[in-house]
Amino acid sequence: MKTIPNLTTDEERAAAYFRALGNPARVAIVSELARRNACVSQLVATLPLAQSTVSQHLKVLREAGIVRGEVEGPGACYCLEPEAIRWLARFCMELCCPPEAGEGCCS
Repeated sequence: MKTIPNLTTDEERAAAYFRALGNPARVAIVSELARRNACVSQLVATLPLAQSTVSQHLKVLREAGIVRGEVEGPGACYCLEPEAIRWLARFCMELCCPPEAGEGCCS
């Protein structure tokens, strides 16, 4: 991957999150986890994906810090990482409406 010099730490973090979310299946998994915490088997039952595919996508999301998982019984259950989601929402809002733009930017 080509690097771009002088990116801020926040821009690097956002790029990592956006890379992880750059696949429709991962967006679907995140959307499902926004509704409820779920184990891999529950995600497989909800999404038209094989168990191995869901697990691979969860690995990417976990490595990016977007989800976290815990082993429960024979499988792993996942939830969104709230701090990561709040951070990403804040980053996107500030990208669209930077504080220096003043009031009325996003009204």
